[in-house]
Amino acid sequence: MATKQQFNSFEELLSGSEMPILVDFYATWCGPCQMMSGFLDLTADSLRDKLKIVKIDVDKYPEIASQYGISALPTMVLFKEAKPVDTIEGVIRPQQLIDRVQPFL
Repeated sequence: MATKQQFNSFEELLSGSEMPILVDFYATWCGPCQMMSGFLDLTADSLRDKLKIVKIDVDKYPEIASQYGISALPTMVLFKEAKPVDTIEGVIRPQQLIDRVQPFL
């Protein structure tokens, strides 16, 4: 999984990706976010060649969270061809998450 420090520009990351990107907006103090992190690891293993997962800490990068209207944590936004195509708020189990993103892969 990538974090914000591993790329120069969020827009470059989105536009430079061949595959859809699931962005996990989280905070280190958020308990449900920590639970979701483990679920995202399992999801990443299952969809390794079809989906890129990126984590954005909303406390470090509030401007990105604000740009996409993030008001609850955790929130995941699925981007395809650099555009948001789905938003998922709250904790969701790995199989539910896979089922949710599958139509966009």
